[in-house]
Amino acid sequence: MMETTRSLPASKRFSYAIGQLGWSILINVVSLELVYFYLPPDGSGISTRITQVAFFGVLNAITLIAASGRLLDAFIDPLVAGFSDRSRHPRGRRIPFMARGAVPAAVFLVLMFLAPVSHESAWNIVWLVVAQLLFYIAFSVYVTPYFALLPELGHTPNQRLNLSTWISITYALGIVVAAQTPALADALQSALGLDDRVTAVQIAVGAMGLLALVFMLVPVFTIDERKYCLSKPSTVSPIEALRTTFANRNFDYYVVAAFSYFMGLTIITTGLLYYVTVLLGQPEALVGALLTAMVVVSFLFYPAVNLLAKKVGKKPLVVLSFLSMAGVFSGVFFLGKFPIDGALQAYLLVLLYSVPLAFLGVLPNAILADIAEHDALTTGQPKEGMFFAANTLSQKFGQTFGILVFAGLAVLGKDPGNDLGVRLSGVAGFALCLIAGLTFLRYNEKALLAETVELRAAAARGVEASA
Repeated sequence: MMETTRSLPASKRFSYAIGQLGWSILINVVSLELVYFYLPPDGSGISTRITQVAFFGVLNAITLIAASGRLLDAFIDPLVAGFSDRSRHPRGRRIPFMARGAVPAAVFLVLMFLAPVSHESAWNIVWLVVAQLLFYIAFSVYVTPYFALLPELGHTPNQRLNLSTWISITYALGIVVAAQTPALADALQSALGLDDRVTAVQIAVGAMGLLALVFMLVPVFTIDERKYCLSKPSTVSPIEALRTTFANRNFDYYVVAAFSYFMGLTIITTGLLYYVTVLLGQPEALVGALLTAMVVVSFLFYPAVNLLAKKVGKKPLVVLSFLSMAGVFSGVFFLGKFPIDGALQAYLLVLLYSVPLAFLGVLPNAILADIAEHDALTTGQPKEGMFFAANTLSQKFGQTFGILVFAGLAVLGKDPGNDLGVRLSGVAGFALCLIAGLTFLRYNEKALLAETVELRAAAARGVEASA
């Protein structure tokens, strides 16, 4: 065990956060573009490459593939976390995994959009399934250890809150960058004189993958994990670590809320291009401007998030944000029906959404780091990686079911003039965020933090006595 408590300097906090900018670009390109690319609405200019036939009356090939990818990813995360928690690599428990995952994650992102046959074909389905499988494996190898670094690099609740604020900023910037993919495709199509919209999108995705890779490698090459982390490998097996993680009562409240929230959020994210083009009759490129505005407004609230969390606690702010976001999602049903310009409706919805997003972008990771530290002090087994993996397990189950719900609703209408399914996705998002807020009311933040202080003091006394 390395007995160091060296605080992470500002330059290293920046380097750590830049890694999140990279993987945020990757995953948000998938979230924003993949279903739209393979399930294009009428008038998109994108040719059909896999069958659009619905299975069981509601599910088509792309949504089944996308959902299965998220589900597989959910099971990979605990395995990666278990290996990372138990690692005795001389460079540390986390950075070596991140180094292995960065390049293949970027490569397989691009390959998902390079279907080998230019028309509808079963070969394209095989290609997408394999590329997606390999993408999510590589993605987990990078992201799960990345999150496990947060409670190790931040040695106090305030340090973890500050780190969480930094990575929330870069995650939001990743959304902005990924959202420029349609606009970049427009520019490339015009500049290169491309007749085929598909080629323009593929080149744009390739550029995003390369940019993401550069950012993901920054913390790998600039942070010496051995200097800033208390690296004590866990001695329990991955299965036992996962079991004891889900036995933590406070974590259970957190994880149920996260499942509901991410299910609702995935429904909305998957539907975003449909809201803009189908419900509001606006061009795809408006999505980039909308998400940029959302992130800028969210940034304005970040100082308030940090300050309020230190004054009133994180829990009440998270609960209020869940409930506020539920109200915003309910407005999706009415898009295009208000007697105002469609673009203005989109901006109003996004600006209202940006306020609770600021709080939910910063606080949950800091809360989870608090829970992980409390558990490590209580049990004597540091399982930071497993806590974040178990959290992403619930998130990805939520994302999987979110994709399936959107697909089922899309059967009820996803085209201009036949849009009931797209509208109902907003109702589903409302209900799920409401459930998340009500569930998280049961998390006892005050008791957990008070016990952590006592346990930390007891551990310090034990070290002094042994010395």
